[in-house]
Amino acid sequence: MKITSLEPARCLPVPEAGFGALLTERGNLPLESVDVTADISGLIAGVEVTQGFRNPYDVTLEATYVFPLPDRAAVTGFRMEADDRVVEGVLKERAQARADYDRALREGRRAAIAEEDRPDVFTIRVGNILPGERVSVRLTMSQPLPYEDGAATFRFPLVVAPRYIPGDPIDGPPTGGGVAPDTEAVPDASRITPPVLLPGFPHPVRLSLAVTVDAAGLELRELASSLHVVEEEGGTVRLRPGERLDRDFVLRLSFEASTSLQICGGTGEEARTFALTVVPPPLQAARTPRDLVLLLDRSGSMSGWKMVAARRAAARIVDTLTPRDRFAVLTFDSVVERAFEGLVEASDRNRYRAVEHLARVDARGGTELLEPLRQAVALLGGGEAGREPVVVLVTDGQVGNEDQILEQAGGALSAMRVHAVGIDRAVNAGFLGRLAGLGAGRCELVESEDRLDAAMEHIHRRIGAPLVTDLSLSGLDVEPGTVTHLGSIFPGVPLRVYGRCREGSAVTVRGTGADGPWEERVEGTPAGTPALRAVWARAHLRELEDRYAMGEHDLESRIVRVSLENGVLCRFTAYVAVDTRQVAGGEPEHHVIQPVEPPSGWELPAPPAGGTFAAAALMAMPAAAPRMRAPEPGLGAESFGGPDLPDFLASGQDTSAPGRPAPGGLPGGLPGGGGPGVPGRPPMPPPMAPSPAGPPAGGLRGRGRSRPAPRRTQGLEAVRPQLVAELDRLRALPVPDLTYLADLGTRLAALAAYLGGEERLEALARDLEAAERPGADARALHDHAVASLTALLGFPATPPDAPDGPGVPPPGTPRRGPFWKRS
Repeated sequence: MKITSLEPARCLPVPEAGFGALLTERGNLPLESVDVTADISGLIAGVEVTQGFRNPYDVTLEATYVFPLPDRAAVTGFRMEADDRVVEGVLKERAQARADYDRALREGRRAAIAEEDRPDVFTIRVGNILPGERVSVRLTMSQPLPYEDGAATFRFPLVVAPRYIPGDPIDGPPTGGGVAPDTEAVPDASRITPPVLLPGFPHPVRLSLAVTVDAAGLELRELASSLHVVEEEGGTVRLRPGERLDRDFVLRLSFEASTSLQICGGTGEEARTFALTVVPPPLQAARTPRDLVLLLDRSGSMSGWKMVAARRAAARIVDTLTPRDRFAVLTFDSVVERAFEGLVEASDRNRYRAVEHLARVDARGGTELLEPLRQAVALLGGGEAGREPVVVLVTDGQVGNEDQILEQAGGALSAMRVHAVGIDRAVNAGFLGRLAGLGAGRCELVESEDRLDAAMEHIHRRIGAPLVTDLSLSGLDVEPGTVTHLGSIFPGVPLRVYGRCREGSAVTVRGTGADGPWEERVEGTPAGTPALRAVWARAHLRELEDRYAMGEHDLESRIVRVSLENGVLCRFTAYVAVDTRQVAGGEPEHHVIQPVEPPSGWELPAPPAGGTFAAAALMAMPAAAPRMRAPEPGLGAESFGGPDLPDFLASGQDTSAPGRPAPGGLPGGLPGGGGPGVPGRPPMPPPMAPSPAGPPAGGLRGRGRSRPAPRRTQGLEAVRPQLVAELDRLRALPVPDLTYLADLGTRLAALAAYLGGEERLEALARDLEAAERPGADARALHDHAVASLTALLGFPATPPDAPDGPGVPPPGTPRRGPFWKRS
C-alpha cells in the first residue's frame, strides 16, 4: 500500500466551520428554528415547543435532535406538519413506537418520533424529509412552577450540556448517534451526547421565546429574567431576537402564594385529580444539631465562574455551622480529597481550616460522583440519635450515569437530608432534583454569580430543621399509591402535593412541629384546567421511574400503564407520528444528528488556527474517565460503613451476576472489594431502602426530621425485589458460608424492621444468628434459609441443587433488553 500526501491547497477548511457543523450553500443542517410559547396561570405553565427542520440536500434525510425540556414537564401532545399535511402523534410503548417509525421509513413514508432519555433530555427523529422540504414538529406540555420565598420560577432549558461519561466502553453497535461511546456505567451514553459546535459558530438556530403571564388573581409584583434580555408588552415577555440556544431561560415571578386545594375532573366513581399547596406556618423550630457532609464538585466542567461560585457557596455553608454541629468537607473529581478525617466539631478553628481548603480547589478531572456519595453515606451512617444527618452537594450535575448513582446510593441517601446546589447556566436540574427528592431536601439552582447570594440564603434556611415533619393527609378518599411524596415543610417553601381521590371536598394536613402536633384544614375548590392531571401523572411517573432505577424493575408494566392512560410521555413510551402517504422510495438516504451550542460560561478548549477536526473533537467528546482512585488497602465493607452502619447501607451494588467481579474489578461493587470474607462470596444487596408499595393505614406518612422511623407498608410486596435478590444470591453461593449467612440475618432483620415488624422475616433472621455460634452447621442453615425464603415469596419448592433459582427465568424465556435498545 502506498500513502500519498495531499497538497494543502486541495484540503482547505471550510471558512467558519466547526466540528459537528454541517454547512452547505443553503445554510446549517438540519435544525432551522426553535419556537417556545408559554402561558403561565398561577403556578402552572402550558408550553408549546415547535422545531423546524429543513433538508437542503438532493436526497431524502433523517434528522436527529437531542434537546432538553424542563424535568417536571408533562409532554402530552406531539404533531408533525409537512407539505400542508398535519399528522397527530400517538403515544405507544417505546418498542412499538420505534417499530412503527422504522416500518414507515422502509415504506417511504414521512414519520417522526419523540423519546425521553432522561427526565430532562429528549430525542426527536424526523425521517424521509424530501429535498428542499421543511418539516416542523410540535410538542405540547404542562409544567408546575417551583415557588419559594415569595417568587415562582419558570425555567426552560435550551441546550444539553456535555456530560461526564464514566466507565469502560461496551461492545456492540451504539444506541444513538452521539459522540461518546456507550459504557457499562452509562449504557446509553451515545444517546445523550450530541456533537458540540465551536464557540461563536455563525448562523445559529433561530430562537423565539414568548411567555404570557396570568397571576390568576394574585398580585404580581415583579418579573425578572436573569440570563437573557427580554421585552415586556401587555403581559407577554419576549426574548430579544438573536439569542442563542446556549443557556437556560429563567423568569422569576414575584407574588404571594396561598394555601389551596384544587380538585379537577371526575364524576361519581371516577377518580379526580387534586393539587394541594400549603404555605409554611409561622412556627419557630428549635435547630437540631447536625452532622453535615459537604461535597464540592471540582471536575473540569466546573471551571471558570462556576468554580468561583461553587467555592463561595461551599464556604458560606460552612459559615452557617455552630459548635453543636459536626461536619466534613469532601472535594471530588476523579478522586476524592478530604479536608479532615471523619466528622469534626464545627469549631472556629475547624471551620477556618475548611474554608482554607476550599480556597485552594481548582477545576480538573472527571465527575466521578458515586464514590463521594458513598463516602458521605459512610460518614453519616453511624449517626447518633437526636442529630440531623445532612448531605449538601455543590455541582453542575453534568453526569451521564444518573441511574447507576440512584441504584447504588439512592436507598442510603433516602435515610438522610440531601440538599443540592446546582451551579450552571445549563444545569442538569432533573438529576439534582431527583437526588434532593430522595433525601426530602431541596434543590437550589444558581445560574449566575448575581444569583448566588439569594440562592444561599434559601439553602441556609433549608439546611436547618424543617418546620413540620411526619406529614399525613386525611379527609380525602385517596386512591392508594397515587399521592406524591409528602416530605416536610421548610421555611419559605410551600408544600406541594398531587394525587388522585374518589370522594371528599376538603383535606386536613397533620404533622409534628417544634412545639408539638400541628394541623391545617384546607377546603377544596374546583379547577377547570386539564393540565392538573398531566402534572400529577408526570410527578407520579418520576417517582415510579426513580424506584425502577433503584432496582424495582417489576414496576415497568405499571409505569407504561400510567403513561398511556394519562397520555404523558415517559422513558418507557414514545410519541410517534406517521404519514399515510408514501413520499420516497424507501428509507432516508442521509442521516444527520444536529450539533448543539457549547453552554454559555463553559471554558472549552480553543482549537488552533484553522479549526482542525482533532482540536474540535476534544471539545465535543468528553475526556476519557480516569479510573477512580482505589481506597487504601483493607478498605472494605467494614471501613466503608463503620460497625454501626447497617449492611444494606454499607454494601455496594453489583449489577453483574452473583459471584462475578463488579465493574470496579472486585466483588461487592465497591472499589477495592466488598470487604473481607470467603473468596467467591456474592455481592451484598443494593444500598436501597425499600419503597412502600402504597400508603400506610390511617393516612399518608412523610419523612421525619432526622432518620425516618420504620414505616408500615402493604406487606412483603414492598420488599419483594430485595428478597428475590437475596434468594438468588443464596443459590449462587459456591459453598455455604457462615459469615455470609450471619450477615444475611442482619439484613433480613433490617427489612423486617422497615415493614414495622414481619414475624416470618424476624424468625428467619433469629435462626440465622446461629451462624455466629461455635459448631454451627453451614449447610443446614443455608438450606433452611433457601426453603424459608422460597416459601415466603410463594415460589414452588426447588431442590437446593437446582441449576436455576426462583428468581431466574426458565430456559428459553425471552429477556427484554434495556428500554433504550428496544425495537
